[in-house]
Amino acid sequence: MIVVSDTSPITTLLQIERANLLKQIYGEVLIPQAVRDELSVLHPVLPDFFQCVQVRNRTEVDRLCKELDAGEAEAIVLAKEKHATVLLIDETEGRLIATREGIPIIGLLGVLIQAKKTGHITSLRNTLRELESRTTFRLSEQIKAVVFEKTGEN
Repeated sequence: MIVVSDTSPITTLLQIERANLLKQIYGEVLIPQAVRDELSVLHPVLPDFFQCVQVRNRTEVDRLCKELDAGEAEAIVLAKEKHATVLLIDETEGRLIATREGIPIIGLLGVLIQAKKTGHITSLRNTLRELESRTTFRLSEQIKAVVFEKTGEN
């Protein structure tokens, strides 16, 4: 499985000290240099399961940077170059472009649902509560209700 990530899913999990979920679910996670640069502002040292990889197609990155930030653009290009199984990305515009480019995507909520289904977290409800109290991550009550029902926490 080849997994590439944009900045926000990693940052959010690092803020609640749960980045290890990515290792437990995916093993290694590839990040482009722009994502590493964005992460280094608040997290100068990353766990060793994040592997920084250089993007080759700078022309494509430059094209995408007209609509996205550098981290999102490089993550999308890296996912294409590596034929990633999945791209971890939360931002709406980045998700739309990745989908248009044929890249399978999953956001932080999807990661947490996988973590719940694979037994890496026992309570999605408690994890979401922690996210909302310690980060800017937010979900509507309607989405939470659907997610809790899907994961048997209703």
